[in-house]
Amino acid sequence: MIKILAIDDDPQNLSMITAALRQPGVEIKSCTDSTAALDLFFELRPQIVLLDLVMPGIGGMVLLEQMVAADPGVDVILLTGDYSTTSAVEAIQKGACDYLTKPADLNKLRQRIADWVSDAKVKQRVWQLDHELAETSQFEGIIARSPIMWEAFAKIRRIAPHFYTCLVSGPTGTGKELVARSLHHLSPGARGRFAVCNCAAIADALVESELFGYVKGAFTGANHDKQGLFEYANGGTVFLDEIGELSLKAQAKLLRVLQNQEIQRVGSPAVRKVNVRIIAATNRDLFTLVSEKTFRDDLYYRLSMVEIRLPGLAERREDIPLLQQHFLEKFNVQYKKEIKGISRRAGIFLERYSWPGNVRELQNVLGSACLMAESNTIDIADFPQQIREQMVRFPAQGARARLSMEEMGSRYALEIVKQMDGNKARAAEILGISRTTLYKLLDGVANLDKTIADAQLLTPPN
Repeated sequence: MIKILAIDDDPQNLSMITAALRQPGVEIKSCTDSTAALDLFFELRPQIVLLDLVMPGIGGMVLLEQMVAADPGVDVILLTGDYSTTSAVEAIQKGACDYLTKPADLNKLRQRIADWVSDAKVKQRVWQLDHELAETSQFEGIIARSPIMWEAFAKIRRIAPHFYTCLVSGPTGTGKELVARSLHHLSPGARGRFAVCNCAAIADALVESELFGYVKGAFTGANHDKQGLFEYANGGTVFLDEIGELSLKAQAKLLRVLQNQEIQRVGSPAVRKVNVRIIAATNRDLFTLVSEKTFRDDLYYRLSMVEIRLPGLAERREDIPLLQQHFLEKFNVQYKKEIKGISRRAGIFLERYSWPGNVRELQNVLGSACLMAESNTIDIADFPQQIREQMVRFPAQGARARLSMEEMGSRYALEIVKQMDGNKARAAEILGISRTTLYKLLDGVANLDKTIADAQLLTPPN
């Protein structure tokens, strides 16, 4: 059901509008009081608002700002009996999607609303398709449609049935453990255990006992035999995360397991056979560590015989919308919310961010935004403060240097208007376009600048 809210202090005009727009699948509410209208807006959460610009009490421009701030996804159409180019541009810059004169041409208004209703239905369908696409673009729990990730998926399928050792490399937060789990799940050892060890979290003195176990009396406090990680995962897979943090002594012990599938518990001369697949992961350049003599070359070559490299999120930006959809649905369930999507300016914000923390950072940002959002659309203000601070710096370095063709056209149009001392009619003539097209181009500049300005306004000074 598409919801429309019509606000006008003239009851007769309201009745004409509601009668003209009534159609199946559309719910229309009207209000003549501006203060009550704001309360009705929050209660109804309409997709489309028809708003009289000049009203007693709260003015239409103020209502426009408050509504767009509360729900960036709403389409607001301003109605006025006194058309002004200045106020029209101001309204568009503040978030209105159209600006019409009164008395409204009902046939024209009916057609406009039909178009917006159609757009609203398309948005709902897009949300549904995004959901379906996110489901069909999953590989063992990993969301992606980018060629670089599909290449990684193909490699996982090829090696999973055969590998005994594998190295998964890539920046922090790219999903190395998910890849390791998918390798285990698709391997012949899938029925066995998947044991995880964070090598950076184990003290050097405890590495051997944690990985290989110990026997009673091996050292003070060893009051009973203890099974190590490799024995625990016998028949399955051991995932060694952050393998670059292992000491050289522990690396030598690990090499024996890789070569002979044998382990020795601390304090015991007995050799125990194990059958495990080993997946190592690192966000460091192991080849550089080898040259620095902090990582054994024989262990490196043994591990890297089969290697899967994961790209950073900045290298697979086409996956960001899918990941957004996936995380929004996840957090909707977790937080019992009904977030429908992300505002256009917030989406631009996320597209231009560098994502140094990769997918994990995107997940954390969207989780926080879902928790903080008061409407069903996430906006810039819902992002964590630290991400807004970083995003403010990012456009200054990159966004203006890598403008789209549309943005370049908008910038050029603005420059011509400045050269004509603000004479838009003359500027449109020089550009060979209509004034309506010129206003759309100038609106594009306003949107780009507003995206950056919003971040600056939302970020408190140091």
